[in-house]
Amino acid sequence: MPNKKTELIIKSKIKSAVPELSVAGEVAGALNDKVLEILTKAAERAKANGRRTLQARDL
Repeated sequence: MPNKKTELIIKSKIKSAVPELSVAGEVAGALNDKVLEILTKAAERAKANGRRTLQARDL
């Protein structure tokens, strides 16, 4: 399972994705939490299907 402290989101890339908006400081952390949640659930699905490889269909 992913470590809760793992930073997957690059803050500057968020601003690049929505250049017409200002991005609050907490957005990167919240987005990182969501991505970690998605990855955790996907890892559980892969394991439940007897696989050790995470695949797009697990997302």
